[in-house]
Amino acid sequence: MTIISKTKIKRELTKVLRQQGYDVGKTTFTLNDSDRETKRSVHSLAKVERIDKRKDFIKRKTSFIEKFLLDGSALDVQKISPKLIEVEADSEWETLFRWWNLVWWSLPYERAYGRQIRYVVWDQYHKAPIGLIGLQSPILSWSVRDDYLGITKEGRDYWVNQSLSAQRLGALPPYNYVLGGKLVAYLMTADTVRKKFENKYSGVKTLMQKRKLPSDLLFVTTTGAYGKSSVYTRLKYEEEYVAKFIGYSHGSGSFHIPNALFDKLIKLLEQEGFDVRRGYGAGPSRKLRLITQSLRLLGFENGSSHGVQRAVYLFPFVKNLTEVIQAEAQPKWYHRSIKGLTQYWKERWAVPRIGKDQTYKTFIGEKFIEDALANLNQPEKICRGK
Repeated sequence: MTIISKTKIKRELTKVLRQQGYDVGKTTFTLNDSDRETKRSVHSLAKVERIDKRKDFIKRKTSFIEKFLLDGSALDVQKISPKLIEVEADSEWETLFRWWNLVWWSLPYERAYGRQIRYVVWDQYHKAPIGLIGLQSPILSWSVRDDYLGITKEGRDYWVNQSLSAQRLGALPPYNYVLGGKLVAYLMTADTVRKKFENKYSGVKTLMQKRKLPSDLLFVTTTGAYGKSSVYTRLKYEEEYVAKFIGYSHGSGSFHIPNALFDKLIKLLEQEGFDVRRGYGAGPSRKLRLITQSLRLLGFENGSSHGVQRAVYLFPFVKNLTEVIQAEAQPKWYHRSIKGLTQYWKERWAVPRIGKDQTYKTFIGEKFIEDALANLNQPEKICRGK
C-alpha cells in the first residue's frame, strides 16, 4: 500500500485552494474577496474537473441537444406551454438533463443522494426544454432551516424526510432571457410534483430510523448561489409568497475540494485508522465530515467551511407549515396547477419583460453550441446559470 505523505498532500491542497482565490494560513484559509465574481470563480476548478471527465459524453450528445435548441427569434412568449416530464434512468430525457446540467450551470454538479425526483420542464408548443428541476434528499442537520421552522433534533428525521432540496432549479436559453427561471420555480410547487412524491415514496422506510413516514412533501429548500437570488425575490402567486428567504448558510460544503484530491484525503484517513465507510451516510453530510477530519489531520481548522455563504429559500407546500411542524396540525395544502402558474407568470413577469427588453431575440442556438464545444477545455467560460 502506497504511503500518503501529509506534507505532500498538504502542499497539493494549498496549491488548489490558492488557485481558487483563497489566502492560506497555517491553520485556516479564507477568500481573498467576497464579491459575486470571486464567489463564481471559486467554483471554476470543480466545474473544470467535472466537465473534463464527461467531455466525450458532451461531444457525443451535442447533435441530439441541437435538435431541441430554440433560437430566441423563434420564441413566442404567449405560446409557451410547459409540461413537467419526469426524467427516468437511461432515457433521452436523462441525456438532455445531464448535458445541460453539466454545460449550463456555473455551480458544479454534485451527485444526488437519497430520494430523487428530476424533471425536464418541456415547452409543448416550441418543442424545446424550458429548464430543469432536480430534487433530492436534503442535508439532515441544517440550522438555518431547523431554527426557522422549529425543527428539533428529536424530530429532525421525521420532518426532513418530508421535504426535498432543489439542487438544480433554473431556466435554459433562450427562456432565461424572459425570466423563465421564475416559471421553473413556480412549476416546482405545482400539485404534480407533490403528488409524484406521495406516489413514489408511499410506504418507503427511512434509511436511518427504518420507519415509514407520511409520504407528504411539505416543503422544498434551495439556495442562491452567490447571495440573494433575483429569481426567488418577490416570487408571489395569488398574493402569497411562493419562496421565502429564511437566512444564510454557514458557508460549508465540498466544492473547494476536487474529487481527485478528496480521494487522496480518504486514503490518508484510512491510513491513519479513521472509519471511511461510505455506505449509508455517504451523502453530503458524510462527505463534509470526512473533509473536516482529513483537513484537521493536515492542521486546518475549517476543513469544510469554504466561506461562500448562500441565501437559503424555503418553498412551503402547505399554508400552515409552522403549525404542522410545531403543533402537529393537519396540513392545509396549496393547490396549484401548471396552467394557472404559467398564466400568472406570463402576465406578471414574462410579458412585461419582453415589452421593455427583447434581448432574448439575439440568442442563436448554433452559436451557443459552437462556443460550448470550443470552450470544453475551459468550461468556466460557458457558465451562465445559477
